Amino acid sequence: MRSHYCGHINESHIDDTVTLCGWVHRRRDHGGVIFIDLRDREGIAQVVFDPDTEAAFALAESVRNEYVLKVVGRVRQRPEGTENPDMPTGRVEVLGKELEIFNRADTPPFMLDIEDDEVSEEHRLRYRYVDLRRPAMFQRLKLRSEIVRVLRNSLDEKGFLDIETPMLTAATPEGARDYLVPSRTHPGQFFALPQSPQLFKQLLMMSGMDRYYQIVRCFRDEDLRADRQPEFTQLDIEASFMDEEELMGLMEEMMRELFAHVLEETLPNPFPRMSYAEAMARFGSDKPDLRIPLELVDVADLMQEVEFKVFAGPAKDPKGRVTALRLPQGGELTRKEIDDYTQYVGIYGAKGLAYIKVNELAKGRDGLQSPILKFLPDATIDGIMQRTGAEDGDLVFFGADKANIVSEALGALRVKLGHDRGLVERGWRPLWVVDFPMFEHDASGTEGRWTALHHPFTAPKEEHLELLHSDPGACLSRAYDMVLNGTEVGGGSQRIYRKEVQQEVFDKLGIDEYEAQTKFGFLLDALKYGCPPHGGIAFGLDRLVMLMTGAPSIREVMAFPKTQSAACLLTNAPSEVNPTQLRELGIKLRAKPKVAAGGTEEE
Repeated sequence: MRSHYCGHINESHIDDTVTLCGWVHRRRDHGGVIFIDLRDREGIAQVVFDPDTEAAFALAESVRNEYVLKVVGRVRQRPEGTENPDMPTGRVEVLGKELEIFNRADTPPFMLDIEDDEVSEEHRLRYRYVDLRRPAMFQRLKLRSEIVRVLRNSLDEKGFLDIETPMLTAATPEGARDYLVPSRTHPGQFFALPQSPQLFKQLLMMSGMDRYYQIVRCFRDEDLRADRQPEFTQLDIEASFMDEEELMGLMEEMMRELFAHVLEETLPNPFPRMSYAEAMARFGSDKPDLRIPLELVDVADLMQEVEFKVFAGPAKDPKGRVTALRLPQGGELTRKEIDDYTQYVGIYGAKGLAYIKVNELAKGRDGLQSPILKFLPDATIDGIMQRTGAEDGDLVFFGADKANIVSEALGALRVKLGHDRGLVERGWRPLWVVDFPMFEHDASGTEGRWTALHHPFTAPKEEHLELLHSDPGACLSRAYDMVLNGTEVGGGSQRIYRKEVQQEVFDKLGIDEYEAQTKFGFLLDALKYGCPPHGGIAFGLDRLVMLMTGAPSIREVMAFPKTQSAACLLTNAPSEVNPTQLRELGIKLRAKPKVAAGGTEEE
């Protein structure tokens, strides 16, 4: 039907007859000559119709934006002075000889040369098939396809097998709500859509597959934000007889190949590593953005004896933290800007944001400006200035509260200041974060109740096995996260491969023997029949593509994403279903409460 893509026409085709198909990007009538910019996925070609070809010219007069056309014509050099150096096809044009209109089009709901934020996201999602015609959207999806191809090739060459795992499975505790699917053939019972293929890929290792990967859809019914969707894509990987050093090395190699092929960027060899404890201490985050040259500095020891309880209380509390964050030349901030940052850290639970402006350090206390100075002795002030490395013109922020609140609040402030003040360095800064705790306290605050920091199948460090019994909070795991420019792109671990260790971990998580057998009996049974040492990792493909394309959210790199409320505006999903289908599934919906005249609900 066509001989070339529009975007592939160049000077090597001059005097060739070509057949192009595509959409009308723009039509211009220049007094007897009609210009049509014809667009397909590879680019735009300028087509010219003149009155000499009467039938094609007459038809071209009726053409409007987004009509779907077929054009036959001769490639020629553009007249001198009309070249467009911004287009790959800008030195040639096609003199149209034949024109066929495949389909007419209504006026599109928005122009295709808009930027992402020029039209509301809801409007773009409702007409996603039009939005995807925009060159920016196409380029993102094209790059996504290339990224997937390079990743597949890399893993294929390393001996990994591409194996599919089930979409309909049993519910497992992965940290989020499951999407449940009722079974018609087993009334009253439900499948769950997988949050990840975790257990199946471990079973594949027990089956002798040795090296597995899969590009797989996963589902989590959780609160959404820019980097989350109810359904998302993972690059899932597992390998036997390979410890964390070997696996991390292979993954680094894969990422270096990816960035070299797709972006022509060179990533470091090897990637730097940092313990979870160091990341939290220096950056307040387990996914630090190393492009931002700001760090948290603990000053609790300097604050323990001050009269100001806001500082002294957390400084003396074993679960508290008092931290300083130096902002170079932050003295330029206005009081309103400081108040805005105070409001910002409040989102993360901080009750306030103390600060000291460093006007002239040589003058000591007299060269500083802050409401809190009157509470701090000279020795404390000097210690803070020395420890933070403060200089004239700087501003030092403080956080004092429970350790988790301070870390989260000042860690977020560090990133915001980095972006607001233009401190973010260019380039790519990958990092491995390692030595994660095995457990953390339950979010409900129940004393002594533990949850898995990663998941219940993560192996503890061999030298920490005894701590499973004596001090679970001090037990470190064999987990590792790959972080890129402040975003976690991959998370993995070595897995538990001995039944007694798995049962011990279940016990620490409050999963009794009956529950363990009910939910994970198949895994515990499999561990009895010769399970090899194994480990793996899963990369968030959508996040990775988002970073590599510079898109603002993963919704911009997915063909048909959901909204923040997990709805599809294009298909109006989720939607009600036929009552007959519900009866077949044994489901009866609760009646919606009626609203009385006064606005109250009636039974």
